[in-house]
Amino acid sequence: MARSNSTRKYREKTSFGTVYDPKPERKDADMYFLATEGDRCDNLAFRFYGDPHLWVVIARANSLKTMNIPAGTHLRIPTLS
Repeated sequence: MARSNSTRKYREKTSFGTVYDPKPERKDADMYFLATEGDRCDNLAFRFYGDPHLWVVIARANSLKTMNIPAGTHLRIPTLS
């Protein structure tokens, strides 16, 4: 699956030569997801964005410090713009 322009724009935002990863703002178009056993941020990023490298978007939106997600965790999947 090819990356969309919005995905590329998010990953290309830089500040002083480093990747800028802001906490995504809440939008009406955001999706919500209930994690089950074995869910990981990189797998969800691939499922929702087509790019496992965007796992950090999901992690930052949900204040997660790791790719592993405990079962039963309610997650916000931000819409990329």
